[in-house]
Amino acid sequence: MNSKKKLIAGNWKMNGRLAANEALLKALIAEIGNTACDVAVAVPAPYLAQVQSLAAGSGIAVAAQDVSQHEAGAYTGEISAAMLKDFGVCYVLVGHSERRQYHSETDVAVAEKTQRALAAGITPIVCVGETLQEREAGQTETVVKRQLAAVIHLNGHCISEVVVAYEPVWAIGTGRTASPEQAQAVHAVLRAQLSAASEHADRIRLLYGGSMNAGNAAQLLAQPDIDGGLVGGASLKASDFLQIIAAAC
Repeated sequence: MNSKKKLIAGNWKMNGRLAANEALLKALIAEIGNTACDVAVAVPAPYLAQVQSLAAGSGIAVAAQDVSQHEAGAYTGEISAAMLKDFGVCYVLVGHSERRQYHSETDVAVAEKTQRALAAGITPIVCVGETLQEREAGQTETVVKRQLAAVIHLNGHCISEVVVAYEPVWAIGTGRTASPEQAQAVHAVLRAQLSAASEHADRIRLLYGGSMNAGNAAQLLAQPDIDGGLVGGASLKASDFLQIIAAAC
């Protein structure tokens, strides 16, 4: 079992309204107190200022859901790492499967976004994972290693500063979850790859991100190479998210 502090990050995806956000954050803050693990919420960009204000001093870190691979310039609609930093963002999701699938993000683009985040002092949560077709074809290890290799190649010794999230695409928003054994097997592969790339790989946290919920969190988090969770739908319900945090702490 890794001794590093676990990280539970909620990904709100394209959900939220001002009133609902406030109610959710207040419910979380009222119960979390001095939790023994790190907690973050990745919120839609328009709500970063609101969540920064609500979460101030609470122990809940602010995360963004994406960052531009460009530093600045004529990239309408893009949000730079420096802009995110202005809003107290501590973490940013990079290469989420929905970005890869719906916005055609390549491994190289994900690596460049990771680089921008690190340069701004923001911790990237680098997402990797295979589709159901790839898993059934026996390509899981090949796919996740290829995705992570691009990030390692571009970021070199800085790789020890990232967080990696394994999110099997077939288990995101589908209600299907990798078994604890399936998840651990892939996390072990990623851990070995990171260990070969950095002498400080032991400090890198690996999160599981495929339909983690209040019912399965404890079993998943008990695995030796699972250092936390990237939580989707369950992070929108205070009671469910708090149960997952409790399982991690």
